[in-house]
Amino acid sequence: MLRGKLEVSVRHKTAENVRELLRAWYRARARDVFDRRLQALLEQTLWVADEPPLRIQAMQTQWGSCSPNGRITLNPHLVKTPRECIDYVILHELCHIAEHNHSERFYRLLAQVMPHWEKVKARLDGMASLVLSDLPKREET
Repeated sequence: MLRGKLEVSVRHKTAENVRELLRAWYRARARDVFDRRLQALLEQTLWVADEPPLRIQAMQTQWGSCSPNGRITLNPHLVKTPRECIDYVILHELCHIAEHNHSERFYRLLAQVMPHWEKVKARLDGMASLVLSDLPKREET
C-alpha cells in the first residue's frame, strides 16, 4: 500500500502473477483486520463464551458462515469494505452461535447488537460485485 494505492512489483509481469500476489496480500490483511474486529466485537456478544476459531476462505456467494460447532469463516474480499460492513458480517456469524438459523430470534439478537444492520447489509450488498472481483480496476498512467 503506497499513498492509498496498492502497488505491485513483480519480476515476471503476468496477470496471474499479479493476481496471486494480490490474493496473498488481501488474505494476510484480512486475517489481521478480522482478528482485531472479532476481538472488539466479542465484548458485545455476551452469549459467546469462548473466542470462536476463525478461518479465511474465498467464497463466491457468501461473506461469511458459521459451522454448527461455532467456527466462523470469512471471505477475504470482505476486507475491501468499510469497517461497519465487516462488523455486520462478524456479528451476523456470532449470532449464529446462539441461533443457528435465520429465525425471528436470530434477527432480534442481531438487532440488539447492531440496530441498523439492515442498512449496513444493503450497503454491503450494493458493493458486492465490485468488491468480489480479484483485481481492482487498473489506473491508466
